[in-house]
Amino acid sequence: MTEGQIPDQRLLLVHAHPDDESIGQGATMAKYAAEGRGVTLVTCTAGEMGEILVPELSHLAADQDDALGAHRRTELAEAMKALGVTDHRFLGGFGTYRDSGMQWHADGHAIPADTIHDNAFWHADLLAAADHLVAVIREVRPQVMVTYDDFGGYGHPDHIQAHRVATYAAFLAAIDGHRPDLGEPWEIAKVYWGAMSESRMREGLRMLREAGDETAFEGMDPDGPLPPFVCADELLSACVDASEYADAKMAALAAHKTQITVDGPFFALSNNVGSAMLGYEFYRLVKGAKGPVGADGLETDLFAGL
Repeated sequence: MTEGQIPDQRLLLVHAHPDDESIGQGATMAKYAAEGRGVTLVTCTAGEMGEILVPELSHLAADQDDALGAHRRTELAEAMKALGVTDHRFLGGFGTYRDSGMQWHADGHAIPADTIHDNAFWHADLLAAADHLVAVIREVRPQVMVTYDDFGGYGHPDHIQAHRVATYAAFLAAIDGHRPDLGEPWEIAKVYWGAMSESRMREGLRMLREAGDETAFEGMDPDGPLPPFVCADELLSACVDASEYADAKMAALAAHKTQITVDGPFFALSNNVGSAMLGYEFYRLVKGAKGPVGADGLETDLFAGL
């Protein structure tokens, strides 16, 4: 990439597995890519331990052919086509880190599995993993980075590790003298954690239940406790209106066939709530100055103020 080819505004997203990006920020990615802004996705593992929802592909599972990672790599490529994103990398290169897997705690959040592969991302040396990302940061020079909160949304060890790696790498990349072989220092101006608005989630659940759908997001009560990935509205900093790109987000979700079914909760939301739910994506600003905001007190652009 030459200097003249670098977009003026550049966004870096750091995710744990294929499909996480489309679920969390697919509409924002499609919007920014269509507007000519730079969008770079770094995926930390190939999702080798994911659940396989397509019966005829069950042989790809880790305890059989152990070929799910390579298959999900192709799914991710199709999802990126749907979003119009051309710059995607695996952290350290494809296969460097393996999906760690997870299990459910009795309290309803994810925790590490009892048995974890030696090459699992959860076991990765933090400095070594961060330096892989430092090289990308210094090459791409993003003004904005998006990753998970410190709990990884719902406790998945790879999400937590992605948060740690992204946070450490953003710090290291700005240090003059740290690994000069990885490029010139670059400081990311704004760092966001992806978030789900509590009020929007309750609204969507309410509409689903009123439409007679009791299976989508089963067990979630519109008026009851919600999972840890749902964020209180007062903690939110930005809402990107990418409703024009909700269909692109749905196409990207559909590309992840082994992980997301067309009769699953996201498609139920699309059918019953539409772009009002799926096309608006929320964020918490954790580094940098908040830019101009809308009437609701939220930024409408992750590059606001830059």
